[in-house]
Amino acid sequence: MSARLPLLILDFGSQYTQLIARRIREEHVYCEIHPFNLPLEQIKAMDPVAVILSGSPSSVINEGPRCDSGIFSLQIPILGICYGMQLMADAMGGEVVQGDKREFGSARLRITHPDDPILRGLPDDSTVWMSHGDKVKSLPEGFMEIARTDNTEFAVMRHTDRPLYGVQFHPEVIHSVYGKQFLRNFLFSVAHLSPDWTMGVFIENTIRDVRKQVGDKTIILGLSGGVDSSVVALLLHKAVGGQLVPIFVNNGLLRKNEADQVITTFRDAFSMNLRFIDASHDFLAGLEGVTDPEQKRKIIGRIFVEIFEREARSIPGAEFLAQGTLYPDVIESVSFKGPSATIKSHHNVGGLPEKMDLKLIEPLRELFKDEVRELGRELGLPDEMVNRHPFPGPGLGIRVIGEITDERLQVLREADAIAIDEIRAADQYDKIWQAFCVLLPVRSVGVMGDERTYENTIAVRMVESLDGMTADWAKVPYDLLGRISNRIINEVRGVNRVVYDISSKPPATIEWE
Repeated sequence: MSARLPLLILDFGSQYTQLIARRIREEHVYCEIHPFNLPLEQIKAMDPVAVILSGSPSSVINEGPRCDSGIFSLQIPILGICYGMQLMADAMGGEVVQGDKREFGSARLRITHPDDPILRGLPDDSTVWMSHGDKVKSLPEGFMEIARTDNTEFAVMRHTDRPLYGVQFHPEVIHSVYGKQFLRNFLFSVAHLSPDWTMGVFIENTIRDVRKQVGDKTIILGLSGGVDSSVVALLLHKAVGGQLVPIFVNNGLLRKNEADQVITTFRDAFSMNLRFIDASHDFLAGLEGVTDPEQKRKIIGRIFVEIFEREARSIPGAEFLAQGTLYPDVIESVSFKGPSATIKSHHNVGGLPEKMDLKLIEPLRELFKDEVRELGRELGLPDEMVNRHPFPGPGLGIRVIGEITDERLQVLREADAIAIDEIRAADQYDKIWQAFCVLLPVRSVGVMGDERTYENTIAVRMVESLDGMTADWAKVPYDLLGRISNRIINEVRGVNRVVYDISSKPPATIEWE
């Protein structure tokens, strides 16, 4: 990969900004997202080969966010998408106005200059996705229209002499049928970038950088068995071997056989210097009588930090702490939109470096979740762990609604294991973003045999999603739901009713607590 930044994306607040980056990465081109107000001098220091300006819910004519207009003088390819196009037009002397009518949803794109590099491979007439109220009324000097829709005369514009393009529709969304081809054309035919962003290159670069940073010192890692921490463990083990000490804390809130699987995989199969601490009693004692979900999370986080700190301090030469921070976390931390409302706190070891005076290593901070999974496969992580559904830090502690007891955890573990077993058997597991069971603090009357029962209720939750930000309930076959219900009721003592959660996010969240 070149020393230059291949592609810079300036974020003006679009809900699709991360999707633009993912589409670019799918083409094996490295890109970074930065806020729209990134100083021009920093942009010059990054030396990007090309720039994309994202969309925005704001309006150019109503004091919407603006980047330094000096960016249009850098003599590099720039693509403005929706708001980004309107900003480019406005900054370079064109006119942007409020449209006679807003345009949301599908539109027919009609190409007027099919020989243009950015339109190669697109049919003369295709479906695109629009989402705008304003529109470009008159083009800046030196620009021309190369595609239009019935309601938008300037659906795609370009400068006649320089590689400056604007597109009113959103090529990054799947509803724009040839959107991927449009972006591919910008990358390779306009910006002349190379598809050299691969996991093999990433592994080589990361190993080199980690060895240089760490030297002969020790790295500690909080290993949970989830995808992110597991991939971090394998990557760092490949880089420094026994200098990595993963610490696996069993908080008593794991799924059935999960602790044994982590130990078998990392200590036995990968020969890591794994430290295992069974602290289930500490967590259950600390959670006794607690029913408030936010209080549960804080207690679980506090106890974890205490145990992790104690164990880490006993490791000689430990100077580095590794974490599984991903690129969406990095983007969110620098977002110009500011902190979002706290829906629920997250359990992470993020507070440890300051308290323990450890240097931080975040080898996955450039990657999206799908890239982490790809990296895991490249490193030899078993498919069962690579494709594992997201699992919350507090574990089953927030899937047992109400008070947490060992007995209630056992009921949930057995029910959850049955549900996942049936989902896998039906070949649905990899088609679903997340699936799990929740134990409700609700008992109901039932009949089992000739006897009246008054037992617990299990809720089954299955959702489809791209990134977890929004989600819809999974429309799985009825017979699968029937098998899950029958097995749980027949095999899990203490349960006589199973329900299926058909709530979407929003307004609901994926987890119940």
